[in-house]
Amino acid sequence: GFNADQLKEIRLAGWLHDIGKITTPEFVVDKSTKLSTISDGIVTVKTRLELLKRDAEIAFLKEWIGHCLEEGHTEKPDALEGQFQERCRQLDEDGAFLNEINYGGEYLAEDKIDRIGRIARNRWFLNGEEQPLLSEQEVTNLAIRRGTLNNEERKKIENHAAVTLTMLSALPFPKKIKNVPSIAASHHERIDGRGYPRGLSGDQLPLQARIIALADVFEALTAKRPYKSAKKISEVMRIMAMMVKDNHLDRDLFRFFIEEKLFLAYAEENLATDQQDEVDFDFLLDQQ
Repeated sequence: GFNADQLKEIRLAGWLHDIGKITTPEFVVDKSTKLSTISDGIVTVKTRLELLKRDAEIAFLKEWIGHCLEEGHTEKPDALEGQFQERCRQLDEDGAFLNEINYGGEYLAEDKIDRIGRIARNRWFLNGEEQPLLSEQEVTNLAIRRGTLNNEERKKIENHAAVTLTMLSALPFPKKIKNVPSIAASHHERIDGRGYPRGLSGDQLPLQARIIALADVFEALTAKRPYKSAKKISEVMRIMAMMVKDNHLDRDLFRFFIEEKLFLAYAEENLATDQQDEVDFDFLLDQQ
């Protein structure tokens, strides 16, 4: 077991583990959609699509007027109107598609990435100059396969753990709790060594750090964020069981977490009632 000083280290590390996020831009931390910067860029994209619909209508009306002048009657040619309606329908569908994938709720398959490229090839005019419907940066962001962060933004987010280590290491912790900086900064490390900021693995990760890592994952999955909804406890536990299988979280620690029903005590005190569904304990334990 842990002595009083070690328990204090864990408690302090838990409170301080995300202190490095004070250097991370707020719009990155809370990025709820792929095109978000200071504002959500999907609004700009929708405006461009409306301009394309307007351009299609103008082209249609011009041809109709020309048809009237040439033929001497005012009926709308069916073929011409059909082309216009089809163009508007396609633009509306493209807009709905871009709006949906902008939220990053599901894994983005290859066919959807190809569709983004096709949509981007539409042209619109700004100050008389032809422009692609989507900029290269917008295409890159919309093509994020999972979540809402591009590679540059993800690096900024991941840097917070290194900043936590730097900031806390500069503080004169008493010798008996000197491990607080290392424990706090290890909440994104993985058993298999593929975590960050230091890529620690196996025996390099003390039990205190493994506890912080497990608790951080559990809290993140159960919490509501600008970019995701809060998950039910049964789904959270299934995800964590898979993370154990993938050698991300400590197997023995997760089994203890289940057997002692520690997550239920947290859920009763901190989670919404609709998150507290039934958990299949036997299934979870069989996965270990």
